[in-house]
Amino acid sequence: MINRRKSKEISIGNVKIGNNNPISVQSMCNTDTRDINSTSRQIKELSDAGCELIRLAVLNKDAADAIKDLVKISPVPLIADIHFDYRLAIKCINNGISALRLNPGNIGKRENVEAVVKLAKQQKIPIRIGVNAGSLEKELQNKNISLAEKMVESAMGHIKILEDLDFDLIKVSLKSSDVITTTEAYQSIAKKIPYPLHIGLTEAGTLKGGLIKSSVGIGTLLAQGIGDTIRVSLTENPVEEVHAGYGILKCLNLRKKGINFISCPTCGRTQINLIPLAKQVEERFKNYDENITIAVMGCAVNGPGEASHADFGIAGGIGVGYIFKKGEIIAKVPEEELLNKLEEIIKSSK
Repeated sequence: MINRRKSKEISIGNVKIGNNNPISVQSMCNTDTRDINSTSRQIKELSDAGCELIRLAVLNKDAADAIKDLVKISPVPLIADIHFDYRLAIKCINNGISALRLNPGNIGKRENVEAVVKLAKQQKIPIRIGVNAGSLEKELQNKNISLAEKMVESAMGHIKILEDLDFDLIKVSLKSSDVITTTEAYQSIAKKIPYPLHIGLTEAGTLKGGLIKSSVGIGTLLAQGIGDTIRVSLTENPVEEVHAGYGILKCLNLRKKGINFISCPTCGRTQINLIPLAKQVEERFKNYDENITIAVMGCAVNGPGEASHADFGIAGGIGVGYIFKKGEIIAKVPEEELLNKLEEIIKSSK
C-alpha cells in the first residue's frame, strides 16, 4: 500500500484536491478557447472519458470573455491558464472560472498581483504555480546548481509572493521533459511545502514515447506517495491523456475507475488473430465505468488458468474463442462474434 504525502486540502469547483482525496486526472483543451462550439465539444469528450479537471488557454480578452459561456456548459471544473496579463486573470475569476494557473512573479507590478490575489481570496479560487524547466527566470538560469534545484527555487519564490499576501489556496507543479530532473524537483519540494502537487512531465512526446516517459516519471512519484493531481501530456488527442492517467493510477491501485485490461503476448500456441482482437476489446471497453478486469488470452490451454483472476475474458481457439468468467469457460463463440458476445455477457452480469 502506498503511503501518500500529506498535503493541504483545497477545492477546485466541486473537486477536492490534496489530503487523502482521490488523485484527480486532468487534461487541457487544444482548441481555440474563443471558439465556444469546438471547445465545448472537446470539454464534453474529455468529461465523458473521465477527466475531472480541464485547463483552458486564455491568451487574450476574447478568450477570457468566452470563459463565461464555457463554465455554464462544462460538467467539470475549468482552470484558466494565464501568462503575464493580470487583467485576464481578473476577468476569468469574474466570469466563473474554478482555478487559475498563474505564476505571480510573471504578472508585473506588485499591485497587479495584489489585485488578482485579493479577488481570488474573496472567491476562494485556487492558484496553481506552474514552473517549467524551459522558462525559468533569467537570474536562475546561470546559477551553479542543478536544473531541478533551479525549478524548486523558482517555485518557492512564487509561493512566497502568495504567502506574503496571506494566500494559501495553492497548488504547485514543476515540470521538465526529462524524467530524472522532474522527479528530483518534485521529491525536493514535497519536503518543503504543505501544498498539493500537480505532477507530470511537459513536452513528453507522442502517444508511444510520451506514454513511456510519463509512466516512468509519474509512476515513480506516485509510488513514493507524491502527487495530488496528474496530467499525462501527450502530442495527441487530449482524451488519450485521460485514459493514460487512469491507466497509471490503476497500475498502482490508486484509482479503480474503469476496466483493468490484460492480454498475453503472442506465441507459437496462438491460433486466433490476437493482436487486433486485443486492441478491439480494449477500445470497446475504454469508457466502461465498471471496476472489472477483462483479459484477452491467446490460447485455451493456458489462457483461462493464467487469467483466472480476471472477471471476464476471451481465450483463443482455431477460428473460435472461449469466453470465460473467473477462470471458468462459459461460452464457445465464432471468432467474428467474440467481441459482441463478450459485451453482451458483461452487460447481463451487472
